[in-house]
Amino acid sequence: MKISIVFGAAFGVGLALNIAASQDITPQAKPLDPANMDLSVKPCDDFFHYANGNWIKKNTIPPAYDSWGSFNILAEQNNEVLKGILESAATDSTAPEGSNEKKIGDFYAAGMDSAAIEALGWKPIAPELTQIASLKDRHDVEKELAFLHSMNLRPVFGFGSEQDPKNSTEVIGEIHQGGIGLPDRDYYFAQDERSKKIREEYVIHMTKMFELVGDDSSTASWEANSVMSSETRLAKASRRRVDLRDPDKNYNKMSQEQLASLAPAIDWKKFFVEAGWANPGNVDVGQPEFFKEVNTMMDSLSVADWKSYFRWRVISSAANALSSPFVEESFRFRSLLTGTKEMQPRWKRIRAMVDGSMGEAVGEVYVAKAFPPEAKTRALEMVHNIKEALREHIKAITWMDDSTKDAALKKLDAIMVKIGYPDKWRDYSKLEISRSSFADDLRRSSEFAMRREIDKIGKPVDRTEWGMTPQTVNAYYNPAMNEIVFPAGILQPPFFDFRADDAVNYGGMGVVIGHEISHGFDDQGSKFDANGNLKMWWTEGTRKQFDERTAVLAKEFDGFVPIDSLHINGRQTLGENIGDLGGLSIAYTALENAIKGKKVEPIDGFTPEQRFFLSYAQLWRSLNRPERLRLQIKTDVHAPAEYRVNGPLRNLQAFYDAFGCGTDGKMYLPPDKRALIWNLQ
Repeated sequence: MKISIVFGAAFGVGLALNIAASQDITPQAKPLDPANMDLSVKPCDDFFHYANGNWIKKNTIPPAYDSWGSFNILAEQNNEVLKGILESAATDSTAPEGSNEKKIGDFYAAGMDSAAIEALGWKPIAPELTQIASLKDRHDVEKELAFLHSMNLRPVFGFGSEQDPKNSTEVIGEIHQGGIGLPDRDYYFAQDERSKKIREEYVIHMTKMFELVGDDSSTASWEANSVMSSETRLAKASRRRVDLRDPDKNYNKMSQEQLASLAPAIDWKKFFVEAGWANPGNVDVGQPEFFKEVNTMMDSLSVADWKSYFRWRVISSAANALSSPFVEESFRFRSLLTGTKEMQPRWKRIRAMVDGSMGEAVGEVYVAKAFPPEAKTRALEMVHNIKEALREHIKAITWMDDSTKDAALKKLDAIMVKIGYPDKWRDYSKLEISRSSFADDLRRSSEFAMRREIDKIGKPVDRTEWGMTPQTVNAYYNPAMNEIVFPAGILQPPFFDFRADDAVNYGGMGVVIGHEISHGFDDQGSKFDANGNLKMWWTEGTRKQFDERTAVLAKEFDGFVPIDSLHINGRQTLGENIGDLGGLSIAYTALENAIKGKKVEPIDGFTPEQRFFLSYAQLWRSLNRPERLRLQIKTDVHAPAEYRVNGPLRNLQAFYDAFGCGTDGKMYLPPDKRALIWNLQ
């Protein structure tokens, strides 16, 4: 499934979470801790710092991390559980051969065997590099391109499978733009001094990596510049992130004959077969103009250029599983992008790689240890209540006509809910794992994942499948499935505490649930119908009203400047901002419904309504390094945390009412300037 469609709708930040060992990870004593607040800040001036100011003053980002916040605290607690699971599996001599317990134990043990890894150096990738060195002509280049795709290295472009966006019961093949090593296409062209420095350092980084596999400095330098030239061409032909969010623009289903006509320099049927797709059929070509440039490059690049590019894909993909010089150089360059000062301890790095390869095998043990059934029951109750709150909102809004409302309610009713963990666990029986070579384990895992992806093509859609592991601290909405998914990892304090008061839970997990449901009705998720098909179910007039309202929110976020002169891109982050605003609005209604007719006393001097907003804001308490913040603004569909709090709250009258805000507060937006989408006022 395309990452741009599915995981662009995740609740948490899109960049990888970093978890600190040296930082205090003790959960706050209270579900909502007033000690985190800075009461010297007026709530109507800056609610993020009002709710989190003292926490921000008391905390620092540990050297091994680029950010620190609630996501990290919970992920670190999960990490300790996962460490115990993996260490236990690694020392268990009774686990049956071929069992998941045996495999995850051997996988982890192989990764922790630093002596063996150092002794091997770069030998694990020597066969691939030797094969690339033997390429002689265009025929060899095409064959190698397919082979590297079968290894899941995704050179030049991406290849996989997806639900057909316009026929959600079918799985088809898909190809899309890719093949670059920097975080985004614009890194190759921006003319500010930092971007220029990153490009220079990227070439230096590649040169050092080529030298580590035995190339002399002159050859390594030529190869690095060759790769940079090739990637720059790919980047120039790539769409920007705002355009990648649009499912209409990125759906271009073609027959094999049409694809051959678009890019005839590649024998596509042969490529697909050699990459693992036995019976190539129709394929979704995400960005046709990108493949026109790939076609040109196939004819214009020399075999030597292709060798350099392929070598780089192999080296860079394997670097973190090789000996320490590769790991250290990989970290050195990554730290330039994120600001991280030192490397994470080995066990965390290995844990992450095992989890990324066999996540559901680890997750099956995790949920037995860390996910009480009471949490699932309470979460399902909240989902029901929040869906009912959205139903109220849909019925009450005045800008949507009756026929569109009927379709919206039909879609709402059809949303599938997945809580905690899959009903059917992934089958890893065909994956071979050995303690002899961690790099080989990772290679086989990558190939296994690719085979599994391609084997879906032409088969019925498996609606039981999950796109996140149970231990993940995040959640998502998948428009092709019309489903909301909440892994066990996030169904814990501070996001969710089945023993806490309603205000805290609805302000925390309730907003998460509302956020994901709202993705079904954001600027892009709303283009999919109740069955997950890319199909317009809106009347023209209502859609025009919707687009005008979302444009107000995009313009608001365009005006935010988190660092230097970098503005948030309101269109790039629009789906997530709609999710936050919608999630807050409908979760607040669900809270009001839950406490209606009850006498609910203030706690720590705060009313339930105030605790709702404080709970939400405290979820986003966080610190970011400047480098990481710049990277997020340029590449992420999520706005920085501060703006995910203050941005949507400015559009909610309930927030102003809860804290008695007048028109003089710095956050104040006049009613005619507010984005009224799924919120009513």
